[in-house]
Amino acid sequence: MEPRQKRKMLRLKCNLFRVPAVVNGMHSVLDQEENGMMDKYLEYILEQMKMLLAIDSPSGYTQEVTDYLMEEYKRLGFLPEKTVKGGVLVDLESGDRANGVLLEAHVDTLGAMVSEIKSNGRLKITPIGGMNANNAEAENCRIITRFDGIYEGTCQLANASVHVNGEYDKTGRTFDTLEIVPDEPIADREAAAALGISTGDYVCFDPRTVITRSGYIKSRFLDDKLSAAVLLGYAKYVKDEKITLANRVYQHMTVFEEVGHGGAASVPDGVTEVISVDMGCVGEGLSCTERQVSICAKDSRGPYNFDLVTSLVKTARDMGLSYAVDVYPHYGSDADVALTAGYDVRHGLIGPGVYASHGYERSHVDGVLNTFLLLKGYLG
Repeated sequence: MEPRQKRKMLRLKCNLFRVPAVVNGMHSVLDQEENGMMDKYLEYILEQMKMLLAIDSPSGYTQEVTDYLMEEYKRLGFLPEKTVKGGVLVDLESGDRANGVLLEAHVDTLGAMVSEIKSNGRLKITPIGGMNANNAEAENCRIITRFDGIYEGTCQLANASVHVNGEYDKTGRTFDTLEIVPDEPIADREAAAALGISTGDYVCFDPRTVITRSGYIKSRFLDDKLSAAVLLGYAKYVKDEKITLANRVYQHMTVFEEVGHGGAASVPDGVTEVISVDMGCVGEGLSCTERQVSICAKDSRGPYNFDLVTSLVKTARDMGLSYAVDVYPHYGSDADVALTAGYDVRHGLIGPGVYASHGYERSHVDGVLNTFLLLKGYLG
């Protein structure tokens, strides 16, 4: 299928997700002209978020989403490159190369893979990334075969009928007790194999994207397609407004973050700062909400660069943004991985607040706008 045809089909699919009028709490700190400009870029970010979420892309199965990104960056007027690993790297073409800044977001998501075709033709799966069995149950999904197309299905507890299974409530939800039920007349292993379903096929879960009238964004995989859309919005802002940046800024859309090595390569020469733009954590013991930009001081791999974090906090404070500084107890980022890979850079992590991470996640357009404005203010 041609890229333009793919784009048209995606837009038709995304029209199912209604975008409300821009709802945000930031207008009080912006003048009227900037309000209109920010509304323009926020609308674009939400559109791109929906487009990205509509493309299945669990770690290792990301070519379609990166093909889309390549096309979109070119449409914006940039010259993106595909990395050998399959990510997308783009130079925003402004600023001094000697002190470059690399912004990283990831477009790979959680998912699953067929690990066995059971004797009844149903599919045992193994998770990709941090997919949790407890919130995978009853989700619609797609089985991506290598050579025979895509089949619909549902993730269910084995023997899922409450009127039949007397142990339904007592059964722990694990990937040993859940199974994929293909929406095909399959009664045994041979019938599944005849359709081309085999071990190693990807299983992709529906994102179920919704934007509420009050501005809340609900979907699987906001981690991290929401922030990937923010980076696209920032790239569009730089191009449309003819912004001259003090430092060279690059964007890297990585494709293996959920399995731990997305940011381990492809840091351009001259880069001295790597900032992951990922999801901000929302939960007990943390101060961030979905309506704020989160600035991470430390995650489970250790502290982020003190000077960089301080600069981000000062920028947010001076701009009057709604932000929070938090320590994430169970988290690692592409910026962490860049240091682990040996790059001599300062590193930081920001992102819109996201609740229910790795489940059915929730954020808000205010958090998106605060994140965009922090990037705008910090990068100048």
